[in-house]
Amino acid sequence: MAMEASEIEKLIKESFPDADVTIEDLRGDGDHYAALVVSKAFEGKSRVQQHQMVYAALKGKMGGELHALALQTQAPA
Repeated sequence: MAMEASEIEKLIKESFPDADVTIEDLRGDGDHYAALVVSKAFEGKSRVQQHQMVYAALKGKMGGELHALALQTQAPA
């Protein structure tokens, strides 16, 4: 079952209320997305830690309902 972009954004925003989240459906199939997440929560964290934080926000849906996510994270400039 495919996952809607709005659901991905909702899950991320629940964990990072200040986040600016941009989701793009790469193939139009609801399975392959790209996401840019900008949040103050990432300040001082390594890129790996930032990605782990986002994957945790997705509550186990990565690899199941959400097949592929090209993830970019950063703290605000």
